[in-house]
Amino acid sequence: MSESKFVYVTYIRATPEKIWEALTTPEFLQKYWFGVHQESDWKPGSSWTMRMPEIGVTDAGEILEAEPPRKMVIKWRNEFKPELKAAGYTRCTYEIEALGEVTKLTVTHEAPEVMVAAVSLGWPMILSSLKSLLETGQPLPRTDKPKKV
Repeated sequence: MSESKFVYVTYIRATPEKIWEALTTPEFLQKYWFGVHQESDWKPGSSWTMRMPEIGVTDAGEILEAEPPRKMVIKWRNEFKPELKAAGYTRCTYEIEALGEVTKLTVTHEAPEVMVAAVSLGWPMILSSLKSLLETGQPLPRTDKPKKV
């Protein structure tokens, strides 16, 4: 399988510290990830899991790097769709850069093409919801319901 990457850049009117908090606090994550729960202690070598109420564990991996409040790297594998699980582990990098009154957030997801095709559908909505939550206090409404495979 050939490797590919998905890169998404957004600018958020929030501090790097507030964005880091949003990326690493389970209660905050659930708001803009549409009810998805993530578990980790966000330190290098720590396990990381993502759960959807309707499905259970959807993704799992390990925190490879954590440099609050500027960078985090997660080794990540889908656990509930057989074709995505077979694609193996991916690498997701969050880079956070202060630019005056705004912060630049770059998410780079490196993975086999089948996985990049899947994450490219989710990241824009999730990161737009994060931006909305941080700037207005309200995440975006969910537009679909995931289905158990």
